[in-house]
Amino acid sequence: MREIILASSSPRRSELLKQIGLVFKTIPSDIKEEMDTSLDVGECVANISFEKARHVAEQLARDVLVIGADTVVVKEGILGKPRDEKEAYEMLKSLEGGWHEVITGITVMEGLTLKAAKAFEKTRVKMRNLSDEIIKSYIRTGEPMDKAGAYGIQGLGAVLVERIEGCYFNVVGLPLMRLSKMLAEFGVHVL
Repeated sequence: MREIILASSSPRRSELLKQIGLVFKTIPSDIKEEMDTSLDVGECVANISFEKARHVAEQLARDVLVIGADTVVVKEGILGKPRDEKEAYEMLKSLEGGWHEVITGITVMEGLTLKAAKAFEKTRVKMRNLSDEIIKSYIRTGEPMDKAGAYGIQGLGAVLVERIEGCYFNVVGLPLMRLSKMLAEFGVHVL
């Protein structure tokens, strides 16, 4: 099997790749993630995932497959990772009781040719109604601080989510079914 590189330091993405049995190395991309507001959000995160993959592929310049990904939460604008507890509170307050979208851009790229497959996945998420005490208790756990939209559906944040429409794994940070199809385009079959 071809050597696979994950261009991300996300422990959640690493766990998802392990879950589907992929053997890989992690080489985080340190590109500056800039949103091009002239593009649709999906296209924008797909482009960021492409730049992450290309940055690592160009460094390696050998026969590998590089996976790049970028995830954002969208509700009346893009919600990234909170800078502090105050911003985490504001994000969770804006999400509570309503629907939002989680969009992940994903790229699989060959290291030598830079041939790539690029896509994005959208999942709709409905948050339950949250009291200020629940929001503050969740923030005190520290979990929201390194997550887009200030929650992690795979952790304690699961109790904040009422329902989803679409790919659960996309909300965690990597749409596995779409990734498996993209890997197959390069001769890597998960099953």
